[in-house]
Amino acid sequence: MSKKIVILNGSPRIKGNTSALTAEFARGAESAGHTVTEFFLGSMNINGCKGCFGGGKNPESPCVQKDDMEKIYPVYKEADIVVLASPLYYWTISGQLKCAFDRLFAVAECDPDYRNPKKESIFIMVAEGYGFEESLYWYDRLEKHLGWKSIGKVLCGGVMGIGDITGKKELNDAFELGKSII
Repeated sequence: MSKKIVILNGSPRIKGNTSALTAEFARGAESAGHTVTEFFLGSMNINGCKGCFGGGKNPESPCVQKDDMEKIYPVYKEADIVVLASPLYYWTISGQLKCAFDRLFAVAECDPDYRNPKKESIFIMVAEGYGFEESLYWYDRLEKHLGWKSIGKVLCGGVMGIGDITGKKELNDAFELGKSII
């Protein structure tokens, strides 16, 4: 069965190492018959959450703020799988990804009990070093809190400059993860 996949790419580099991994993941997923939509959050106009609890009144436009999240909401709501992709910044995800993910709370506000839609998810991350522990801690707790099911992770260390990922096995890992989705 074909699945709808949304990639929230929190890298500010559209042609960077994170994007190389998401491109391979998407290539694998599309080869298996799935639909993939990727958002490059760093080039979008997305404001931070105001914590106003004013969302959820209109399921078609759940947040009171009107910015580029309006492009993401319908794709996110229809997605079976959410891919969180980011470079490692100060031991966790980028601000671009955190900002957009916080704004997804407006979708939960559409439910009277503030339940998030159930999804499967994937975590993709690149880093200069190899210490992913804090990011994995965040991701694992997020999954538990949301009631989502993680179906894979691709973590690639030792990459900082654009193109450093060339030849790394994690590119194939990302492709295979996408291709393996059933």
